Amino acid sequence: MEYNAKNIEQKWQKFWAENESFEPSNDFTQKKKYILSMFPFPSGRLHMGHVRNYTISDAFARYFRQQNFNVLHPIGFDSFGLPAENAAIKNGADPKEWTYSNIDYMKGEFKTLGFSFSKKRELATSDELYTKFEQGFIIDMYEKGLLYRKKGLLNWCPDCQTVLANEQVIEGCCWRCDSQVVKKDMNQYYFKITQYADELLSDLKKLENGWPKQVLTMQENWIGKSSGLAFDLYFDEASKTKLNDKFTNFDVFTTRPDTIYGVSYTALAPEHEIVTYMLENNLIDADTKQKIEAMKNASSIDRQKTKEGVALDLHVKHPLTGENIPVWVANFVLMDYGSGAVMAVPAHDERDFDFATKYNLPIKAVIKPFKGELELPFTEVGELFDSGEFSGLKSTEAKEKIIEYFEQNNIGKRTTNYKLKDWGVSRQRYWGAPIPFIHCEDCGLVMEKKENLPVALPYDIEITGEGNPLEKHPTWKHTTCPKCGKDAIRETDTMDTFVESSWYFLRYCADERNWENEPFSKEQIKYWMGVDHYIGGIEHAVLHLLYARFFTKALRDLGYIDLDEPFNRLLTQGMVLKDGAKMSKSKGNTVDPDELIEKYGADTARLFILFAAPPTQELEWNDSAVEGAYRFIKRFYERSANATPCESKPIIDHTKLSKEEKFARKKVYEALKRAQEVYEERYTFNTMIAGVMEAMNALNAQSNTDVWTEAYWILSSIMEPVIPHTCWEISEKLFKKNNLGKQEIVAETLIDDTISLGVGVNGKNRASIEVAADASKEEILAVAKEAVAKWLEGKTIVKEIVVPKKLVNLVIK
Repeated sequence: MEYNAKNIEQKWQKFWAENESFEPSNDFTQKKKYILSMFPFPSGRLHMGHVRNYTISDAFARYFRQQNFNVLHPIGFDSFGLPAENAAIKNGADPKEWTYSNIDYMKGEFKTLGFSFSKKRELATSDELYTKFEQGFIIDMYEKGLLYRKKGLLNWCPDCQTVLANEQVIEGCCWRCDSQVVKKDMNQYYFKITQYADELLSDLKKLENGWPKQVLTMQENWIGKSSGLAFDLYFDEASKTKLNDKFTNFDVFTTRPDTIYGVSYTALAPEHEIVTYMLENNLIDADTKQKIEAMKNASSIDRQKTKEGVALDLHVKHPLTGENIPVWVANFVLMDYGSGAVMAVPAHDERDFDFATKYNLPIKAVIKPFKGELELPFTEVGELFDSGEFSGLKSTEAKEKIIEYFEQNNIGKRTTNYKLKDWGVSRQRYWGAPIPFIHCEDCGLVMEKKENLPVALPYDIEITGEGNPLEKHPTWKHTTCPKCGKDAIRETDTMDTFVESSWYFLRYCADERNWENEPFSKEQIKYWMGVDHYIGGIEHAVLHLLYARFFTKALRDLGYIDLDEPFNRLLTQGMVLKDGAKMSKSKGNTVDPDELIEKYGADTARLFILFAAPPTQELEWNDSAVEGAYRFIKRFYERSANATPCESKPIIDHTKLSKEEKFARKKVYEALKRAQEVYEERYTFNTMIAGVMEAMNALNAQSNTDVWTEAYWILSSIMEPVIPHTCWEISEKLFKKNNLGKQEIVAETLIDDTISLGVGVNGKNRASIEVAADASKEEILAVAKEAVAKWLEGKTIVKEIVVPKKLVNLVIK
């Protein structure tokens, strides 16, 4: 049986396609598994990160099919987005043609790798049918108040010519092109994700047994719930006059009301309305104005690194002491959190302390440690002093007392704030789902009628890289108002592509028999959701997962589904590295999956991916290990010739086997036991594969044909999720494919006939013995004494110690 990877793999890929081998059943009485890997952007070719992702999910899908589960294992393409448009600009390509030609190529790669995806539920988010259903959701969300439009200061990428969500700004740069992001004031559509902040936070508890703790923490921190005190700070008379009596006060929020007597300055965000008013009315000198503008254009992250500020020559009154407090503009204050204004207590906050030290502002301590000297800044729990009637209280108790005081005197209130802000979804680009709204001079903002959906993109466009091509199209944006029938203008913004990836997992739950008529089937949703195993990169821990959770809850509240959380279990895979760095074309360290498959075959790629490292860890590429994976598959295939063809597993009398034969069977069933644990508990495919290799080594030490046959019945079943082409070929030749199903452990094979024990004399190890597993203490001692006889000559045994299944120790004198 000579191994020919190409012939074997092409044969079975053709068989699986012709027989629709991986389509889920509509028999909802079966137990189910929904296995999903995060779908790719159709960039043109798979990279090794893709191969790892889909090999992991495919192993799960194939395993659970063997366990008689009804398995949904779908794939699609996250096909809207900037890369297609950028390719069009760079190469003069049509975004649609570029996208769909890439999809066709990648589908061919999926087939070549033997991935067991459902073909009937395949989708691309740029399909007009997908857009139709999505635009229907958008209209419903607008009517429900979950989507709104307002003007705001937004992140703008001058290179991509589009707005970016806060989450898409990485260290001040665009997440796509690395250009420096600036601020721009413009209209934007927002999803009201903040309405779900509490539920998004509390429901993380439902995911504790299925999601990595690291991801749960990242989600929790991003939502950023904090409780504290909100109150107003009122300007003194001179400041009100300077502001032309336009403002009398501004509100602040603090999580540390116990430090309120230590407030020595307040700070406003550069974007605060008071600062804006002063800039617009020339109430700030040119030098100060320039510094404020520089702060506004810096990224949120950069603004946290180096503390910068300017004084406004304004003062507010302390709410309890009446003291005058200076007002500053500080770059570390953000409009995205609270009111864009803070009370600063430099003695008890590191950030405030650094700022005060830099600008020589007062530092007033009001909390001291219970023991030891006070060192500033002191940020721990302590005892209040110089704090009026609250002096002497423990800071945790003082927080409550001070909030109660503010509420009783109507000067403030207990408040909860979130770092999470509403999700801005407008993008000023062409290749995206159009927002289905119309601007009418008489009627204002009007929704398109659902019967007119989808609002599809025009394909006769010119992409230059300057602005939004939809704005410049001669006819597309000109339409009539659905309400009054007068001439009107279509919205030319398209949606953030995170919208498409926020519900695609639900679309797979459409009945293929009614695919054209509904986004998904309630019956299918009830059966398939939530996703049992969701596999993807840790880089999606905040953005995609948070948005998908929000969309699920929003669609629930719109009556589409009855579901709180979309993903029951989450596996975050590690990156694929080469030479210690993430693979990238710019580093010149990529590995082409097509070349690898051409040389060794798909099963070799799959085996290496799963054996080289546990899926949650980084995987370092190793050419010699790839070669080793190929050699193992070749051996595994060719040694199947030692087995005898049969239609059912051989029945073996274990008691009549030799020591070597029993050991080989033990290793085979240990591998089976390990496989079951891996898929159900640990996901460490490498340990499972190592178990199969140990079993092969044990088989080589014996020659019993029945033991070989039974072993291949089991081992080719264990390895089918990993190297499916090879195992289907072996199974067809030997077992008429009858073994590719659930395997039962034969308990007697895991029970040892003999055990090994160390024998010590006066605590020193002197020998090792092997005795029957059920040997009595007397029998063990007899063998032990014989093994260490030379150390016992002329000595008297004063004590005999037998530790069951471990050791014997003889104490002599």
